[in-house]
Amino acid sequence: MTSKVAAVAALTLTLLPRLAFAQQVETDRVIEAARVLEEILSAPDKGVPEAIIEKARAVVVIPSTVKGALLIGAQRGKGVMSVKSASGWSAPAFVTLTGGSVGLQIGGQATDIVLVVVNERGIDNLAQNTFKIGGDASVAAGPVGREAAASTDYKLQAEILSYSRSRGLFAGVSLAGSTIRADRDANEKIYGVGYSTKNIVVERKVEPTPAAEAWLKVLKEKM
Repeated sequence: MTSKVAAVAALTLTLLPRLAFAQQVETDRVIEAARVLEEILSAPDKGVPEAIIEKARAVVVIPSTVKGALLIGAQRGKGVMSVKSASGWSAPAFVTLTGGSVGLQIGGQATDIVLVVVNERGIDNLAQNTFKIGGDASVAAGPVGREAAASTDYKLQAEILSYSRSRGLFAGVSLAGSTIRADRDANEKIYGVGYSTKNIVVERKVEPTPAAEAWLKVLKEKM
C-alpha cells in the first residue's frame, strides 16, 4: 500500500507543473485578448464605430491569428468570447478560428481578429460548437471610424461584424469560409470541465476566474 501511495504522489508531483503550465497558456490568451481589445477600442478615429459598440451583444477576440501566403492562404488562431446580458458580461469561453482567407494577405504575418455580435441570432450561431462563416449577409466586414454613418448602415443589418488589425492597420475584413469552434480543451484547463461555448456564455454555468479580470475590465469600461 505504501508503494502505491508513493507512486500516486510521484505522479501527482509530475502532473501538477504540466497542469499549471497549461492553465498559464490559456490565461495568457485571455490577457492578450484583453490588450488587443483595449487598444482597438481606444483608437481615437479609426476604431469600431460608436453605433456598433452601443449595439454589441457579444464580442470575440482572436489575437495574433497566423495567416498563410500572399493573397490566398488559410488562417488559424485561438481566442475568447463573452456575451453581454442584463447582469453584465459572461465569463470568457475559449474558441478557435480555422480556414478561409483574410482579404489581402502578406505571407506569415500575425493578425488580430475581432468579431462584434449585434443580435441574438449572431450569439446563437457563435455559441454552436462549430460555426462555419458563409458568404451571406449574416457576417459582414465591419465599417471603421468612430463616426461611420449612413453609407455603412447596411452593414448594421448583419448579425456579426468582423475586423482585423495587422501592423497597426485596422479594417473590416471578410471571414467567409472560416470556421469557429469551441475550444473545450482550453475550457477544461481553466474551468475544470470541458464546457461548450453555450454552457459558458449563454447558460453561464461558470463564474469568471481571476484569469478573466483584465478581459472583463475592458468589456465593462469600453463596451
